[in-house]
Amino acid sequence: MTHPVPSTRQSGPDQGPAPASAPASAPASAPASPKKHGPPRALGLRLDVHTLSLLGILAVLVAVGGITEPDAFLDSGNLQLVLTQASVIGVVTVGVTFVITSGGIDLSVGAMVALASVWATTLATQEYGFAGILFTAVLVGLGAGLVNGVLIAYGRVVPFIATLAMLASARGVALQITDGRTQIVTVTSVLDLGLPGSYVLGIPPLVLIFAAVTVAGWLLLNRTTFGRRTVAIGGNAEAARLAGIDVRRQRLYLYLLSGLCCGIAAFMLIVLSGSGQNTNGNLYELDAIAAAIIGGTLLSGGRGTIVGSVLGVLVFTTITNIFALNNLQSDVQQIAKGAIIVAAVLVQGRTSSHAET
Repeated sequence: MTHPVPSTRQSGPDQGPAPASAPASAPASAPASPKKHGPPRALGLRLDVHTLSLLGILAVLVAVGGITEPDAFLDSGNLQLVLTQASVIGVVTVGVTFVITSGGIDLSVGAMVALASVWATTLATQEYGFAGILFTAVLVGLGAGLVNGVLIAYGRVVPFIATLAMLASARGVALQITDGRTQIVTVTSVLDLGLPGSYVLGIPPLVLIFAAVTVAGWLLLNRTTFGRRTVAIGGNAEAARLAGIDVRRQRLYLYLLSGLCCGIAAFMLIVLSGSGQNTNGNLYELDAIAAAIIGGTLLSGGRGTIVGSVLGVLVFTTITNIFALNNLQSDVQQIAKGAIIVAAVLVQGRTSSHAET
């Protein structure tokens, strides 16, 4: 009567062929087969609930802003400002979401935004006009992402260390370029993008750029082989390698994508502020990672959601706006953000544990 127990243990994927007595245990394991389809359905339900909960939190914040400062918060100009401010960090968050989904981390996004913004606003670059500023910002972002990708994918440097080194280096180079001074943009066509006259149906161009990046990121993650490979690597890199995925090349592409998003965000920040500074993008890495986490992207990798990340950005940006309109201290704002992050991580932990049972 004890033979079926060892035969069940030896039937796993890592144990090799089962002994002859294994068929005797088949009837006992048959009722458990429907359970294999249970966790994915439950997980999908939880993801929907998570998205709805973020929408609920956002609705509550809008209600709070409308009650505390109805004239200021609900003003169309203020709502446009919230969306515009969310757009810059939102583009960065899209790139970070891909990296985290793959099981990596990028602590250098804020520094890459700063480096790209100051390099694109030097006097030599501004001589080439709109195209020169845009091209330089994107190129610098890609270059920094390439360095991260090569170090991590082919140099086998831990992502935390590699991107931390990039954070320090990029900030240092940005400071050296500016010598601590603000570089004013004089290209009229760039500055005009931030003016109401360039709005499309009342929507700022930066918001439209953010929307385009979001849609592209969603399609890339959910409807392409690139996205499936990203999720596979985050779930189990070794299994992905055995399945024929070039893990190193995929990781290189992911950090290139993160750098590209930083370059686009740097150009948007130049339009928004009309200048380039070595302090640009300060703490963007923390805001982007936090937004992705509360949006439902697993910090351990294997699952990511662009929609959730965007909602996370909107939640944080709305909180900042409400606190500013009510003249509340920034330290209370940071405490509120920290509490939201901790709550999101706890919810993720419970979701993962339930999905595994």
